[in-house]
Amino acid sequence: MAQYLLKMIQPVGEVPDHSVLGPIMAKLGAIREELVAQNSWVFGGGLHQPDTASMVRPSDSGPVVTDGPFAEGAEFVGGVTIIDVEDLDEALRWASRYVEATGLANEVAPFIGGMPQK
Repeated sequence: MAQYLLKMIQPVGEVPDHSVLGPIMAKLGAIREELVAQNSWVFGGGLHQPDTASMVRPSDSGPVVTDGPFAEGAEFVGGVTIIDVEDLDEALRWASRYVEATGLANEVAPFIGGMPQK
């Protein structure tokens, strides 16, 4: 098994209301239940808009904390899911399910070595 990070890419801006998000969240919940059932779910969660982020950068006098995201952009990583699956092909199938459920792009990246499961 290998672990993959699925990064959901979403637009910066106003969050849709519950009438739009409710059905999407139900689909995401069903996908998570399937991942849990096959022991492939590791971790997942959504992120707030990028204006809530902080950056910690190196400097000669030590780390410096600033407000805001790393880079300004029209999109941001709005959520992450870590899965433990057989291979990249399976990770891409799961990412495709998330894309179909949300209409948002997903970036799939393998972990180096992976994390041990509890």
